[in-house]
Order: sequence, then structure tokens, then C-alpha cells
Amino acid sequence: QVQLVESGGGLVQPGGSLRLSCAASGSISMYIMNWYRQAPGKQRESVAGMSTSGNTNYVDSVKGRFTISRDNAKNTVYLQMNSLKPEDTAVYYCRALTLGRTYWGQGTQVTVSS
Repeated sequence: QVQLVESGGGLVQPGGSLRLSCAASGSISMYIMNWYRQAPGKQRESVAGMSTSGNTNYVDSVKGRFTISRDNAKNTVYLQMNSLKPEDTAVYYCRALTLGRTYWGQGTQVTVSS
């Protein structure tokens, strides 16, 4: 079993940047890692994902602004978020997926506002 703990959220002005971290309690090398977000009144959506081989995918609304990366040696996944917009405001969650097992973190709040 893997426990995930997100950090790095906060309040930022439009156009600003934040880097989210997702620290795992064990090895994540065999896990597909994703960042999801859920805004008030909306469904949770996948924002970015990274396969075990390093392939990445992004939702169209964040392409060119967000970057997902992983450091398997540190059991940590990151989400670098640049050029933030008010519509990026949401709780961001980390998810680990492998062979029918799914783990979620508790989420970290990101608020983009002037």
C-alpha cells in the first residue's frame, strides 16, 4: 500500500507559479502517476499524467503551462504550474495507479486570485 501526501498549494496571483509535490510512502517506479483537480461544483478531472516510462499527457487547458515530473529515487511526483489563471483554482490531488490498485492523496488547495 502507498500513502500519498500532497503539498505546495496556496494563494497565488494570476500569472504566477506554484510547484506541487506528491510524496509517496514507498516506491512509485511501477505506478502511473496523475494529478487531478476538482473545482467547487465540478467533477474531478485529470490534469496531467506520467507513465512508468516517462510519457506524459495533459488536459488541453493546461498544455504549455503545467509540467509533470517524477523523481523515483525520492518517491515524489511534481506538478510545476506556470501562468496560473483563476480557472485553475481547485483542490489538486495526486493519484497512483498500478495493476488494479489505485491510491489517492488528501489534496492541496490552489487558489488563483488577485
